Amino acid sequence: MTARPLAVVGASAAGLAAAEALRRFGWDGPLVLIGDEPHLPYDRPPLSKQLLHGDWEPDRLLLRTKGQLDPLGLDLRLGTRATGLDAATRTLTLDGGEELECAGVIIATGVAARTLPGAERIAGVHTLRTLDDALALRARLAGGGQRLVIVGNGVLGCEAAAVARELGHEVTLVGRDATPMARTVGAEVGGLLAEEHRARGVALRTGAVDGFETAADGVTGVRLANGGTPASGGVAAGGGGGTRLPADLVLLAIGSEPAVQWLADPALDTTDGLRCDAYCAAAPGIYAAGDVARWHHPVHGRLLRFEHRMNATEQGMAAARNLLAELAGEGTDTPAQERRPFAPVPYFWSDQYDIKIQAHGLTTGADRVETTVLDRDERRTVALYGRDGTATGVLTTGLPPRQVRALRAVIATPVPWEEARDRIRAATAAG
Repeated sequence: MTARPLAVVGASAAGLAAAEALRRFGWDGPLVLIGDEPHLPYDRPPLSKQLLHGDWEPDRLLLRTKGQLDPLGLDLRLGTRATGLDAATRTLTLDGGEELECAGVIIATGVAARTLPGAERIAGVHTLRTLDDALALRARLAGGGQRLVIVGNGVLGCEAAAVARELGHEVTLVGRDATPMARTVGAEVGGLLAEEHRARGVALRTGAVDGFETAADGVTGVRLANGGTPASGGVAAGGGGGTRLPADLVLLAIGSEPAVQWLADPALDTTDGLRCDAYCAAAPGIYAAGDVARWHHPVHGRLLRFEHRMNATEQGMAAARNLLAELAGEGTDTPAQERRPFAPVPYFWSDQYDIKIQAHGLTTGADRVETTVLDRDERRTVALYGRDGTATGVLTTGLPPRQVRALRAVIATPVPWEEARDRIRAATAAG
């Protein structure tokens, strides 16, 4: 009797990490890796930086070449979409109608870019999530100076704005918040980023998109709502007149949605991603990893979901280990593993111009932020974030690696605010 396969849905960084970990931890049975894009697994952070700039070509983004994947013995299904999952039987349905009865499933489908109604029908309006998205936008930016309007002043919008300015384009960055990346880094750090973007020639606007203006060959402008936001919350692609921003090109960087629409089984909670326990399990034999997973962080004591690159790899490995541990407990011929809660120190980074932003721990949802500008000209900054009297995160710009590591250690586990602040001050004073 042929063993039922393990299946990883999502040929992403998290999915690849899970597949490799399953083999490394001893699974020698059938292993299916399913990806809806036609490309081999690739790295996404460079899409809005090195690839968009033209410094890198697509092959440099590959996480593994075909030759490096071959020893894994994968049943690799690229250009294939999973359309359903029966959690009780662990049966996947694929877009061709095929059903796969699996011993276990790891879901690593990531997120999809949000867009505006009707935007997909307008030439010159882009999103930036996939390799094909990035190549299409890069082709448009490869010519002469364009008037680029970026809708969304979060991390992606800010990174794309920096690249476009370096390429010589006229850039307007529009956000619902008054300062760039405010929801991620807070108003003070966001204000410092705003200074940098303005100094580089980016026009910053605050507002909600009310629609697009078009001509026969595509988009010609973006309308901002007058007197507040449209009834749809700023996502309408039509409506009344407001401030007009001329545009030859528009990038929608208005966030993302977890790719869970295909998971209709009521046994699975798909509110803001696939809900999992501290072990990354969504149901018996069903695990999740990466941007799509919303899991109970045992240290912070609440459900979290991270759209960050390092988390994807770490969670993919954790999900693989814990799935094999569960299967061994079910009597499956699977190497024994130790089941462990997944409790990382969250980390993200962003490169904008010559500024490197690095953050450890939790910065969003803070009710207290203390920002110290160590050197304004050199953009050297440290910010401490806290919630309910406990320090939860730290962010730095322009600091050397040794100092960054020391600051990470301060919030590796939650500590009282005053203690963390004193340790932060001591670490930065030490140079």
